[in-house]
Amino acid sequence: MKYVVAVSGGVDSMVLLDMMVRAGAGELIVAHFDHGIRSDSHLDAAFVKEVAAGHGLIYESRREVLGASASEALARERRYAFLRHVAKKHDAQLVTAHHLDDLVETVAINMTRGTGWRGLAVLDSDVTRPLIDMEKSALIRYAEARNITWREDSTNASAAYLRNRLRQKAPILSLDEKRELRALHAHQKALRQEIRAEAKRLVGEGPWYSRYFFTHVQPQVAMECLRELTSGELTRPQLARVLHAIKVAKPNTTFEAGQGVKLYFSTRQFSL
Repeated sequence: MKYVVAVSGGVDSMVLLDMMVRAGAGELIVAHFDHGIRSDSHLDAAFVKEVAAGHGLIYESRREVLGASASEALARERRYAFLRHVAKKHDAQLVTAHHLDDLVETVAINMTRGTGWRGLAVLDSDVTRPLIDMEKSALIRYAEARNITWREDSTNASAAYLRNRLRQKAPILSLDEKRELRALHAHQKALRQEIRAEAKRLVGEGPWYSRYFFTHVQPQVAMECLRELTSGELTRPQLARVLHAIKVAKPNTTFEAGQGVKLYFSTRQFSL
């Protein structure tokens, strides 16, 4: 089995790589994405490259200059586009170092953005996360006990990022509370998969969908189906505008919904 291990050079990913090397977990490919957000980020890339070489592992990297003003969302989008490209190239499973505290923070971020219960159903299902039940403190203890070297990302202390502000202000949860949230996340993720399957059953596999269906079912049902068709990218106001466009748009026109979502209309159908 081949695994693409996402390694930033921070303590989390360095622990993940060490664990996978020690476990002899198949053929490992180290993948590093340099966002170009920090002026010294090239040093992270050089560090990870050296570590990969020390283990005799294949090293894949990409540098993009997103700039200091780049949003967390853009940085994540570009990073995962690269990681999935590498995984596809090597026909391998993508593995990341997300841990229990990351999950708690991500849920908190989504809930503050008004995502409702979907804020609990986070994390992409095509990514393997072996550390998801471990706390950050446990990873640091592991690294210190084995003299693992890592690099600190100065942006982790910046108040410019929502994740960092929540990390600094959020109440401290016990391990049991974090694990309860983890269990709730798993339940909501399963529920979301059921809803996605039902939405596809109602509207079909695409790429063209019936305008009649969306204009004649209950608005809440239409909104839920639209949310699934757009992969949950749109806000409720944006979804409401999409639903209105489905009702009134003329044939051979388009509608920009936001977040890169664009609709194309015929007389009776639309596509995304």
